[in-house]
Amino acid sequence: MALPHQGELAALATAGCWTLTALSFESAGKRVGSLAVNLIRLVMACVLLTVFGLITRGHPLPTDASPKAWLWLTLSGLVGFAFGDLCLFRAFVLLGARIAMLIMALVPPLTALIGWAFLGEQLGLRHWIGMALTVSGVIWVALERREQEPAIGPLRVGPGVLLALGAAVGQAVGLVLSKFGMASYNPFASAQIRVLTGAIGFVVIFFAFRRWSWVGAALRDGAAMVRISIGAIFGPFLGVSFSLMAIQRTATGVAATIMAIVPVLIIAPAVLLLHEKVSLRAVAGAVLAVVGVGMLFL
Repeated sequence: MALPHQGELAALATAGCWTLTALSFESAGKRVGSLAVNLIRLVMACVLLTVFGLITRGHPLPTDASPKAWLWLTLSGLVGFAFGDLCLFRAFVLLGARIAMLIMALVPPLTALIGWAFLGEQLGLRHWIGMALTVSGVIWVALERREQEPAIGPLRVGPGVLLALGAAVGQAVGLVLSKFGMASYNPFASAQIRVLTGAIGFVVIFFAFRRWSWVGAALRDGAAMVRISIGAIFGPFLGVSFSLMAIQRTATGVAATIMAIVPVLIIAPAVLLLHEKVSLRAVAGAVLAVVGVGMLFL
């Protein structure tokens, strides 16, 4: 008997993975730059997905994927990784993970609208209410300014916001393209196609801008490599694979909404690891987001 709400549970697992990813990559990006972080983490994820495919499917590479899957997942990888994630991790550096993820709260409604327009996905009133509650809770939490957080200079706000908006559009379009191309194909193998494509895209970027010295500097930075390794495991390896599993088994708008609760989930490690104080506002926003997610599980 199939486990109920598999798509929603996979989306929740994705949000957990991306919480660790956001914290790891913000720190690593500030040490060695977002471009180097993006390329190294994708190469690491390629290795992990290759080993995983060999062990679980007997296919180190997704050679059993259909031409349709390769086409659309390749486009998804270019839009989601080479464009979207490049924008997102640069936005992490300019704005910080909290503000960048606040803007990324636009992903659920964008994904739902694109899924409706191109996939014909229909969401009921309950889904829209749950989405509204979840996104409102996320925004309420993310808008809270922490006293120890450094001010963002005016020259960084404009580019940072534009980059975060580009990341939101890239992620929304990438999810819909992935669902269309993947169909019933294995989510981890589908993630491998996306990651391979993203890695190739970043190699082209590095050749174009001649930034290979940044990769060398990052590889020599032990602290940054630890953070990148953690981010690679929970980001393009597990996180992306779970996200594809989620959209395969539920509506893209529903999956995107649950995956957007990262700013809420960041509260726990902020308290436990960084010893930050939790305000009533943050608690209220978290409760609102949880209620919204709960409605999506009904």
